[in-house]
Amino acid sequence: MKLSPEQLHGQLQKAPLPVYLVAGDEPLIVEESCDQIRNQLRTHGFSEREVLHVEGQFKWDYLLECANALSLFAEQKLIEIRLGGHKVNKAASEIIQEYIRHAPPENVLLIIADKLDGGTKKSAWVKQIEKAGAYVEIWPVEITQLPGWLRHRANSLHMQLDDAAVQLLCDRVEGNLLAAKQELDKLHLLYPTGSITADHIIDAVSDSSRYDVFGLMDAIAAGQGERCIKILNVLKQEGTEPPIVLWALTKETRTLFAIKQGLERGLAYETICQKERIWGKRKSTLRRSADRLSTQDLEHVLRESQALDKAIKGIGAGNVWLMLCDISLTLCGKSLGLAV
Repeated sequence: MKLSPEQLHGQLQKAPLPVYLVAGDEPLIVEESCDQIRNQLRTHGFSEREVLHVEGQFKWDYLLECANALSLFAEQKLIEIRLGGHKVNKAASEIIQEYIRHAPPENVLLIIADKLDGGTKKSAWVKQIEKAGAYVEIWPVEITQLPGWLRHRANSLHMQLDDAAVQLLCDRVEGNLLAAKQELDKLHLLYPTGSITADHIIDAVSDSSRYDVFGLMDAIAAGQGERCIKILNVLKQEGTEPPIVLWALTKETRTLFAIKQGLERGLAYETICQKERIWGKRKSTLRRSADRLSTQDLEHVLRESQALDKAIKGIGAGNVWLMLCDISLTLCGKSLGLAV
């Protein structure tokens, strides 16, 4: 079966399944889902745990050996495979399927992986897990979902956040769920009862925002102009060198150029993505970004980038950070209207 993290708790109230797969690119939710599984299995007598890390010359045959080994310490054992971002080849897939077909009742297998791509989700070993056990797919909490996530998390701690507190906490921990969890735990200790206001947040919460040029690229691809300005302000305050930001913006512009040129030549978008090494959710966001911009827009950005490069080197005029802002907003489909 395929489960969301929210559905996992209900399933764990039933008899343990022979195999669980937890995969996604949100570390906090992945780890908490795995902790739920481990804790529930302990109540069923699975007191021993063996952890296998897939790296280097990992031998998948050891999974079968581990499953068949008699334990000196416990009758029931959790076998945990940390797959990370490693691919499961054909031989490994067959071993996993072999294990599941003959899964010993005294063992439970837990596989923990990074986000699975579309091809892997359709692979035989994942389908076998869905048939015999549970695949818990973890999706990242998007910016628009963060207020609801914070409210739900606060409610679980018997805290109430007013609207201003939620917005301020979102601004402080944007994109960092681990920081959000830590700050909520801190607030719970400081103010165990009552409603939490923005003043409480200001007094107790450190600024845990995480901004870098890659976050700026994500905001540009999503057309989030206001967020771009905010990120650029933080980058400037943190002393980020303008050439680093310009490099990222120019690289993004050339990628968008390649997408538009490929589509004009009649190439399939998937083929373009493979050639330009575009993966995951960036496929859809960059496609929308390319549709949003004209070739003339991208040519304007490249001209402005050349002017900005001269300004950075001191051989041209212009406010460097204002020009970076204009380029970013142009790629968002907006502009400050600076002349080039």
